[in-house]
Amino acid sequence: MNTVRIDRRFHGPPASGNGGYVSGRLAAFIGSPAIVRLLVPPPLETPMDVRPIDGGVDLLHGNVRVATARQAVAPEDVPSPPGYAEAEAAAHAYRGFRWHPFPTCFVCGPAREPGDGLRIFAGRVPGAHLVAAPWIPHASLGTRGVVSPEFVWAALDCPGAFSFDSSEGTALLLGEIAATLIRPVRTGIRHIALGWEIDRNGRRHYTGTAIVTESGECVALARSTWFEVPAVS
Repeated sequence: MNTVRIDRRFHGPPASGNGGYVSGRLAAFIGSPAIVRLLVPPPLETPMDVRPIDGGVDLLHGNVRVATARQAVAPEDVPSPPGYAEAEAAAHAYRGFRWHPFPTCFVCGPAREPGDGLRIFAGRVPGAHLVAAPWIPHASLGTRGVVSPEFVWAALDCPGAFSFDSSEGTALLLGEIAATLIRPVRTGIRHIALGWEIDRNGRRHYTGTAIVTESGECVALARSTWFEVPAVS
C-alpha cells in the first residue's frame, strides 16, 4: 500500500488536515475528475495507508477509514465570474475578517502569512449570488510554473463555506468534494476563486466552487457538501 502524511502546515481546523488539500492528495491516486468523501477528521503528522478498492481508493489510519475517493462525473457549468478588480473589492467584505472558527486554516485563514497559507478570502459580490476572491498562486505551490493538483483542490475548498450565511459560533466542515482540473493553474498569475450555494437542507449545504483566470477561463471546478457544526471554543 502507498502512504499519505499530512504536514501540520496544511491543516484546516488546528488538529486536522484541510479537507480540500487532503482530498487532492487522495485523488492523485485515481486522477481527475474524482469525488472524495471525508469520514473523520484527517489526522496530521502521521502516515495513513492508501488501499485500492473497486473504482477508487480508501485512506486508512490504522483500522479507521478516514476518506474514500472514487472516479466521478465532471461538475457542471460555472456562473459568470466577476472581473479581477471586483474580486479584490469582494475580498474586503470577507466575513472571516470579523470572525473565523479556524483562523489558521491553510486556505482561508487570515492569520496565515503570505507564502505560507493560500489566503483566499472570498467575500460577497454585490448584485450576484457569488463570493469571490483574487488569488495569485505562490511559486512555492508548484514546479515549472504549474500549481500542484493538491493545492488546486485546496483552493476549491473554502470559498464554498463562505458562499452562504452562517452565524458566528458556527463552523463549516467539508463532507464531500467532487472536482475536475481542466487546465494547468499557473503560479504568479492572477486568478479568481469563486463560490456559490446550490442548495441546502437544514445544516447541510451544497455548493459550487471554481478557479478562473483573469480573462474568465475556468481552469478548475468543484461541487461540495458542507455541514454546520458548533464551533469549539
